[in-house]
Amino acid sequence: MFVDKAQILIRSGKGGNGAVSFRREPFIPQGGPDGGNGGRGGDIIIKADGNLRTLMDFRYKRKYEAENGEDGRGRQQYGKDGKDLLIKVPVGTIVKDVQTGNILADLKENGSSFVAAKGGKGGKGNVFYKNSVRQAPNFAEAGGASRERTIELELKLLADVGLIGFPNVGKSSFLSVSTNANPKIADYHFTTIYPNLGIVSLYDNSFVLVDIPGLIEGASEGLGMGHEFLKHVERTKVLIHVVDVSGSEGRDPIEDFETINSELKTYSEKLASKPVIVAANKIDLADDEALERFTQYAEKKGYKVYPMCAPINEGVKEVLDAAYQALLRYEEENEPEEIAVVSEPDEDPDYRDIHVSRENGCYVVTGKQLRKIFDSTNFNDTGSLRYLYKYIEGKGAIQTMLSMGMKEGDTIRVFDYEFEYVDE
Repeated sequence: MFVDKAQILIRSGKGGNGAVSFRREPFIPQGGPDGGNGGRGGDIIIKADGNLRTLMDFRYKRKYEAENGEDGRGRQQYGKDGKDLLIKVPVGTIVKDVQTGNILADLKENGSSFVAAKGGKGGKGNVFYKNSVRQAPNFAEAGGASRERTIELELKLLADVGLIGFPNVGKSSFLSVSTNANPKIADYHFTTIYPNLGIVSLYDNSFVLVDIPGLIEGASEGLGMGHEFLKHVERTKVLIHVVDVSGSEGRDPIEDFETINSELKTYSEKLASKPVIVAANKIDLADDEALERFTQYAEKKGYKVYPMCAPINEGVKEVLDAAYQALLRYEEENEPEEIAVVSEPDEDPDYRDIHVSRENGCYVVTGKQLRKIFDSTNFNDTGSLRYLYKYIEGKGAIQTMLSMGMKEGDTIRVFDYEFEYVDE
């Protein structure tokens, strides 16, 4: 089965908390703080692997989590870093953020990778906060939060030459005699449900040929599986348009030819401008008049027509040779396709935001960075509590609550901690 799109939930590792610890060894007066730092949370890394061909594995597993960092310990022992999680995808996979719609990466080279979710930083132990004024800090830093996001993986085949045309015109037969591929071939519509790849060896060189499943009228508007198939054509450099000149399916070859061209143009002007080799297939079933009529029509449009009978390998080499020469010209004249990738910060965009709401007469303050500072707070230490309050005030939350009608004696709740507002 060919699976070319999947959504997965990824979560990086949380950073380990810094430790609050003091030396308690005999004969060492004024031992002081010795809490170690927490370990870094593991990253989620997505890497292109040339051995993979589909996204099928992601249909069965949808959630991926990296390892959390360990908490720090006494005697200045650092917590262990969490292991990174490597997710392998086929070459040609595009990674999108579902929430923003931004393209995060275009993994079109074997071995290329990027960090999709960075692990949280390890929190600092209380030994880090010791200074000439604060000799015995009774607090430590909480580990950085993990990052969770839903991403979409979309595979666009990376092929040099694409076979296009109506269903049952002989594309699979052409692929089978041209390459090492073994597509399913039968005398009925839509034999090919998923794109098939094969390698063409020619002139001590090679190129990748893909059989795009049969297009139909309305494909550019999504009819049939039009959008699913046309997006694979986008990444090819040269097209071989296979036409049944015999009309064995009861269709007119010229109408077929124009319909497919129209669908390509409607879907994308860039797609319609790609070099096209016209292969007039099934000449063994066509009369000379039908072949001549189609050839004259196509050549007036500026196309060179190559007569062919794929099953018996007649005319196939001439078509491949023309495609190879067009491929060489295309690569000389065109820069490699670039997809606009959006660089995003490692942390969540709203990480530093603070939010105020009112619930049941109580003013509620929340925020991602606030959560980290809250978890770092020692509520038995006046200095640590003061730091928490100053952070909330500095973010403008106190002023916001006053504008909402807060008065002295009203309750402010920060996660699971409540205190009364006192107007100083």
